[in-house]
Amino acid sequence: MSSLCRRSGRTDPVGYLDQPRFLNAAVAVETSLTPSALLATLLEVERELGRVREGPRYGPRTVDLDLLLMDDLVLDEPGLELPHPRLHERTFALEPLAELDPALVVPGHGPVRQLLLSLQSSA
Repeated sequence: MSSLCRRSGRTDPVGYLDQPRFLNAAVAVETSLTPSALLATLLEVERELGRVREGPRYGPRTVDLDLLLMDDLVLDEPGLELPHPRLHERTFALEPLAELDPALVVPGHGPVRQLLLSLQSSA
């Protein structure tokens, strides 16, 4: 398995604002896992790192691992939607993706760089 990680700066929380800033990163991996199996693995890692899914939505948490994209796959099944349904609206997720792969395209929404520029210009 190979991976490449880029880090973006700390960002303000979204939704539930009474919590510390977040450190966001994007990682690209090669895997033979299905999307649902990869998501299950991510959720298990969260549990091992102490994440408890209680409290307010978007509230404080020790770690939050999201499956944002998987190649050019478009998927909508219970508990898993690809690309991530709000990816194209979130600067904090698009920035590290753009650092990771400037040519990356979010299926159904367009190039990451273009989405990011659009969000930055409307801020």
